[in-house]
Amino acid sequence: MSTEVKVPVLPESVADATVAAWHKQPGDSIRRDENLVDLETDKVVLEVPSPVDGVVSKITRDSGETVISGELLGVIEEGEVESSEAADTPATEKAAEQKTDPGVTETATEKDSAKLSPAARRLAEEEHADVSKVTGTGRGGRITKGDVIQHVRGNTQPSLRPEERVRMTRLRSTIASRMKDAQNTAAILTSFNEVDLKAVMDLRKKYKEAFQQEHGVKLGLMSFFVKAVCDALRKHPIVNASLEGDEIVYHGYQDIGIAVSTERGLMVPILRNAEHMTLADAETSIRDFATRARDGSITLEDLQGGTFSITNGGTFGSLLSTPLLNPPQSAILGMHTIKERPVVVDGEVVARPMMYIALSYDHRIIDGKDAVLFLVAIKNALEDPARLLLNL
Repeated sequence: MSTEVKVPVLPESVADATVAAWHKQPGDSIRRDENLVDLETDKVVLEVPSPVDGVVSKITRDSGETVISGELLGVIEEGEVESSEAADTPATEKAAEQKTDPGVTETATEKDSAKLSPAARRLAEEEHADVSKVTGTGRGGRITKGDVIQHVRGNTQPSLRPEERVRMTRLRSTIASRMKDAQNTAAILTSFNEVDLKAVMDLRKKYKEAFQQEHGVKLGLMSFFVKAVCDALRKHPIVNASLEGDEIVYHGYQDIGIAVSTERGLMVPILRNAEHMTLADAETSIRDFATRARDGSITLEDLQGGTFSITNGGTFGSLLSTPLLNPPQSAILGMHTIKERPVVVDGEVVARPMMYIALSYDHRIIDGKDAVLFLVAIKNALEDPARLLLNL
């Protein structure tokens, strides 16, 4: 019996997807729930598993083609699949032939392929890379796209003037479009301030071991900034609002987007109702989002919505920057690297861990006064964390 494999129902915010990579070809055996094909959307890579045991008989959409919900991807002839011990499938036979022929490069064994991220798998197939020789640097030995690139470059003779043309991924293309739309639509202005983080650093140093033992997660800086941002948004709700047509929408909740850098591009997963989170809740959620964003298991639901965003260029050494808005949000906070700088405290010059912070905002609905006071509220909360506990 023939079973059709179709594009799953895509979320309302996703109009279409691109066929990223086929893991089986016509004639290959496949088991139920085994990944058949990867579909790349504007935000995440979706895996389409086989609904039955059988043999792939037809592929109707090639890699690189655009598809929509319900569109036919391929056909599987349902039937029993013999175990690898009993009989080799066409794919394993081909792999066996490659192993016996030293002139043929093995693309990937089933064991190695399981360790590949979707982006790394596509690149390995395109470059005919022997992933059995690639050392994975990802979590649990997972092979990332960067690992494959490093392997390919290491096996290639360097040229004097190398060039490479790589088509933009759907995610990168979407990022480019949204950022340009933000510049073209919003009246973006950026205000700056600086924060003395000595009080926060002292708290982290004093309680980091007890915090990790109690909650199973490290006490980082980002959770303090999330709490300070929520406190500032409570005091200045216009910064948490968004513009829809000629109406200002005030959100009675604080869904904070945390920018995460991945191999595929920037992702902004959302901390829902962050105003109710403890420091431990925030740290746990941020760690989970970062891990899943980088290994490709984050979902579309994790990335949708948000009323305000935080981006931390300081992790890469940025001293100062003007972050771009994440529409339809009206403001975004930029964190930067911490530097020991001389400051005057009680009439004396002392060295303190200082950070520049930046607020980019839509001047159509947020006045400069509100932006400045918002930054001051964050500064006050971080320089005296007790204010967060006392709601001052």
